[in-house]
Amino acid sequence: MNDLVRQHTALGETDLEWLHLLVSEWQLLSDLSFADLVLWVPTLDGTRYVSVAQMRPNTGPTSYQDDMVGHLVPRGRRPLLDAALDEGRIVREGDPEWREEVPVRVESIPVRREGRVLGVIARNTNLLTVRTPSRLELTYLQSASDLAQMIAAGSFPFPGQQVDMDASPRVGDGLIRLDADGVVTYASPNALSAYHRLGLASDLVGQHLGKTTAELAPSRGPVDEALVKLASGWAPRETEVEGNSGVIQLRAIPLKPKGTRIGSLVLCRDVTELRRRERELITKDATIREIHHRVKNNLQTVAALLRLQSRRMDSPQGREALNEAVRRVGSIAIVHETLSQNLDERVEFDEIADRVIAMVSEISPGKVDCRRTGRFGILDAEIATPLSMVLTEILQNALEHAFTQGERGTVEVAAIRSGTGRTDGRLLITVLDDGSGLPEGFDPQRAGNLGLQIVRTLVEGELGGTFDMLRAEPRGTKVVLDIPSSPQK
Repeated sequence: MNDLVRQHTALGETDLEWLHLLVSEWQLLSDLSFADLVLWVPTLDGTRYVSVAQMRPNTGPTSYQDDMVGHLVPRGRRPLLDAALDEGRIVREGDPEWREEVPVRVESIPVRREGRVLGVIARNTNLLTVRTPSRLELTYLQSASDLAQMIAAGSFPFPGQQVDMDASPRVGDGLIRLDADGVVTYASPNALSAYHRLGLASDLVGQHLGKTTAELAPSRGPVDEALVKLASGWAPRETEVEGNSGVIQLRAIPLKPKGTRIGSLVLCRDVTELRRRERELITKDATIREIHHRVKNNLQTVAALLRLQSRRMDSPQGREALNEAVRRVGSIAIVHETLSQNLDERVEFDEIADRVIAMVSEISPGKVDCRRTGRFGILDAEIATPLSMVLTEILQNALEHAFTQGERGTVEVAAIRSGTGRTDGRLLITVLDDGSGLPEGFDPQRAGNLGLQIVRTLVEGELGGTFDMLRAEPRGTKVVLDIPSSPQK
């Protein structure tokens, strides 16, 4: 709509904002009217109209099988548009049009803002299924007529009240019509069912909706005056009411077709099951985070016990083996600590990688500078846990075997992530040191030390990737990991 308005019309940005506000609300008018809506705006030279938006009803058959947005119509071809634009009134005169053997009643509603007519809404009603209207349909049509008059007068939509139609109640969810005193004159079956969920035992018609709603909603103090006012439809507001183990969502729309409030529409939706599921998810998320927190604490306890045991050992080899185990357990604990702070099972792995690098750097026999370049990005826990162990083993191996006591050097961890989707990406990780390099005849696929066995098992088995160790030029060792950036099914 932005492009069409700016390309073809003389409307300014504030006018465009008003049209956006209207379009965000007009599903309500379409459903109440059982009709398609097309918004026509005059072009810059005033000789044509351009259709900038379209809405089909959820309550009836459509009048347009094709998309009308972007169509240009010369002025004079549709007299109802001309009359509504020039005279600033709702135009209903004229015989039904026939479109593909379907009779369609066309009406034109001027869109007014601050005294100026910006465009015209063409309301197109499919008459093929016309029958004697029920009480519900008559209430819908009367409410649609009131809203149309408010649009023509410039009092609807309500400024500063842009509504998220995906989250707000719709006409079909439940509709209540109030008179000027807030007394219910009509309640649809769905609306009545929603109030029965709150604990209402009688009919709604004839009752003051605000007071009835406040009585059904539990309160420790006096009656909630704000709730009474909102449910009475005095102002355009939304709220949720909970009572008797039920939750309903309310949206009030004051009706002022001639400038004076004659009543209100209240849309309501039973959201009891939705809120129950949301609470279950919140509880589940909290439980999962607590589990990760406890796993982290248990792992830190295990690491502390291993560290105590290593201090009591006389064998240097045994002490070093236990210290390696401490670092392996610590790398897993870092992942669980991060997961305990997140709302989902995904982590920012760059922070984990930096903490692993810092932890392993403590064992460096020389003055080795460890650093990271590139970004790992966000990874699922199924990737992050084994990858943290792999990174720990590779860095530990580099710092123990590449440098002698007191020797200076660098170890760089580089990460390159490819692919734009969550399921089709790859992660290329290179660990490069400038140490002594690999011994002659060394085969990383057959080397028998425990660390490399862990790396091979995790990379090829759990991560579904590849692992290789190469001589670096002019000296040192390069370890290359190529793994999927998402779990493999």
